[in-house]
Amino acid sequence: MTHPPIRWGILATGDIAHSFARDLALLDDAVLHAVGSRSLSSARAFADEYTVADARPHPYGSYEDLLADPDVDVVYVATPHGRHTKDVLACFDAGKAVLCEKALTLDSASARLLVDEARRRGLFFAEAMWTRLNPHIVRMREMVAEGACGEVRQVRADLGFVAPADKARLWDPALGASALLDVGIYPLTFAYLILGRPDQVRAAAALSSKGVDLTGGATLRYDSGAVATISWSQVAWSDGRASIAGDGGRIEVPSPMNNPRRFTYARYWESDEIALPVVGEGYAHEIAEVGRCLREGLTESALLPLDETVEILAVMDEIRAQVGSTTG
Repeated sequence: MTHPPIRWGILATGDIAHSFARDLALLDDAVLHAVGSRSLSSARAFADEYTVADARPHPYGSYEDLLADPDVDVVYVATPHGRHTKDVLACFDAGKAVLCEKALTLDSASARLLVDEARRRGLFFAEAMWTRLNPHIVRMREMVAEGACGEVRQVRADLGFVAPADKARLWDPALGASALLDVGIYPLTFAYLILGRPDQVRAAAALSSKGVDLTGGATLRYDSGAVATISWSQVAWSDGRASIAGDGGRIEVPSPMNNPRRFTYARYWESDEIALPVVGEGYAHEIAEVGRCLREGLTESALLPLDETVEILAVMDEIRAQVGSTTG
């Protein structure tokens, strides 16, 4: 049975929205129906860029106009995370399903509010944590569950880049600036996917003069005896790698660990490189998962679990409190 394509609306037109739109165009069962911006000229330019075979997305000069379009099935919220609570609630008020870019909100309380509201209204909702849907991450988790590494005792994950000086959202605490929220969420999520919520967290970070965490690290301890070390930065090009180690083997993940194109499984003196197909830049996998859920009438994805999203934000709350970050 052939289903009509899922009609997407993109809310905001920044860099991440462009990446999402490029991958959206690779799928046969999804279409960019509309785009909303605070500027009509920006929305029109975006729509022109992603016009396919004379099918031009509808450009809207306000987020409200986008949400008023009755033909939008689901909205991808691509605004900075400091706006997410307001923008997602507006989507819910319009009766729209939502895939919201990470970090979902600035803190776990706001995330819980959104999750509870989505459930109350019976609307699909998920955080756009593409790492969870990357085929290599999915396979690593399967292998760990199958015992490929034996008893996991150590996880390491790092991600860092140098933030452009003109990107205000990465430097201004009023806009939600936080290297942890922007990039540290990936190493933390990686550790969580393998070991779950830590039983103890110890963190340190260097802060800007405005109290924004610029670079940091944390040690996560688990009652199982496992330890995870994670690090993040927006002022250094760190190695961006990850690993999972146990008494039966090791998985090594090359940079970028949040969107890998391969990984290595090593045990004793042997090792194998595993490379699986990744569609486009990697966003296509979360787009396809949301489409599957909508077609099946689901309001949550088991691969993008809302309660885990809230739990991870709670760990980030704890880390930011320990290091004295003023964001939030």
